Amino acid sequence: MEDFFSRIQPLLSEEEFVKFKNEYQKPHLRGVRVNILKCSRDKFLAVMQKEGENFPEAPFCECGFYINEDSTFSGKHPLHHAGAVYFQEPSAMSAVTLLAPKEGDKVLDLCAAPGGKSTQIASMLAGKGLLWCNEYVKSRANILLSNIERCGVQNAVVSSSDAETLCSSLEGFFDKVLVDAPCSGEGMFRRDERAKEEWSAEHSDSCAVRQLHILKSAGKALRPGGEMVYSTCTFSKAENEDVVEKFLLDNPEFELVNTCENFGRKGVGGVGTRIFPMDGGEGHFAVKLKKREDAPFACGAAAQGEHEVTDIRKIPAVAKDFFEATFKNTDMLDRAYINGDKLFIIPEGCPLIKGTGALRAGVLAGVVKKGYFDPAHALFMAANPSDIKQVVDMELSDERLIPFLKGEEISVSEDFSGYTAVAVCSVITGFGKVSSGRLKNKYPKGLRLM
Repeated sequence: MEDFFSRIQPLLSEEEFVKFKNEYQKPHLRGVRVNILKCSRDKFLAVMQKEGENFPEAPFCECGFYINEDSTFSGKHPLHHAGAVYFQEPSAMSAVTLLAPKEGDKVLDLCAAPGGKSTQIASMLAGKGLLWCNEYVKSRANILLSNIERCGVQNAVVSSSDAETLCSSLEGFFDKVLVDAPCSGEGMFRRDERAKEEWSAEHSDSCAVRQLHILKSAGKALRPGGEMVYSTCTFSKAENEDVVEKFLLDNPEFELVNTCENFGRKGVGGVGTRIFPMDGGEGHFAVKLKKREDAPFACGAAAQGEHEVTDIRKIPAVAKDFFEATFKNTDMLDRAYINGDKLFIIPEGCPLIKGTGALRAGVLAGVVKKGYFDPAHALFMAANPSDIKQVVDMELSDERLIPFLKGEEISVSEDFSGYTAVAVCSVITGFGKVSSGRLKNKYPKGLRLM
C-alpha cells in the first residue's frame, strides 16, 4: 500500500492526505439505488421503514442511499428480486448524474457490465429513447443482460463488441455516451481485497493507454453537439486527468463541460470531479465532454438504417392469442421481431444490429413452440402491473412470497385462470400459470432463493 499512497499524496493537501489514509482503517461504504422504472423512491422508503430499515441519502444520485452497517438488507430481499433496487457503490452513481440523460435520448454505455450505470441510465430515460449497453467480455455481457432484464428495461440493446468496431458501426448515432473505462480499481481497495493485491504502478500506467484508445473510439459514436462522460473508479492522475488532456489534444472537436454538482471536489487543474473516501464514496472520477456542433459528421453503417420488425400478420397465432389473453393492450406487437423460434419486442428507433455484436435487442417475449407460446420471464419483468389483466400482488409479510421465490407452487384466487403476473408490493417479480386456485411457478431456476 505504500507505493499506492505515495502516488496519491501529490493529489491532496497534507491534512487531506492524513484523512485519506485514515479512511482505510474503516469499513467500506455500501449503497443501494432505487430503480424508478419499477418502484418510486418514496414507495421504497415507505416499505422499508415498515421493515425497520432507515437509509441515509447519498449525494451522488437522487435515488441513491447508503446502507447502514447494521442493516440486513441484501440481494436476497424480495424487492431486489423484483428489480426495484440495484446494489451499487455510492460514488459509482455520480457518472450518470453528470451525464444527465433525458427522456428520448439515444445513449451508449460502452463499458457497461455488470449494469449499475446502464440501469441508472434506463431509469432516467423512463422507457423513451434508446439505451445501447456494451461489454467486451462475453461472460460479463451475459451478467449485464441478466441485470437489464431484472430491472425491467424495455428499450435496450445489449452487445459484446470491441469499442472500435461498435463505435465505427454506430458513428454519429448517439446523443450521450458513457465511458466507464476499465481501470486499476483503486477505488475498490476497501471492499475488494483482490483489487488491492493486483494493483501496481505499472498496471495503472498500462490501463491509461487502453483507456485513451477506448475514449477515442467512443468519440466517434457521438453526434455533433452530443455529450460524453469519461469515468473511472480509480484515483490515478495518469488514468484520469492525463487521459482526458491527451484526448482533447488529439481531438480538438471536443471541449470540457463545466458541471455544477454537490458532491466530490474538482480534479487536478480543474478537470472533472474527484470523489475520495472522505467525500462519502469509495472513489470515483468523472468528467463531461462535448462534441462541438460544427464537428465533422459521419454516419456509421449500422446507424444508417432502422431494425426491421416482423409484419404483425406473420406473428404466429399462438403468440397473438397469448398477448390478447394476458395484456390489456397489445400495441407492443407492432414492434415484434421473430428470430428462429424466439419472439422479441424491439425498441423504437433501434438501428441495424448486424455486425455490432448484439446479444439482444429489446425484450425477449417468449418462444414459439408447436401448438403453444412459452412466455419469457423478461416479458413480465418489463411490464407494469397496470399492463396485465391478472396480477397476484403480495406484501412482504405474505407467507406465499418466499415459497414463490424458491420456485414452489402457491395458492391464489380461484377467480384467476391462465398466465398471471406475480408482484411484491405492486412490483412485478415473475409469473406463473393458474389452474384451480394453484399457480404453477415459472420463476427461473437460476434466480430462485436457495
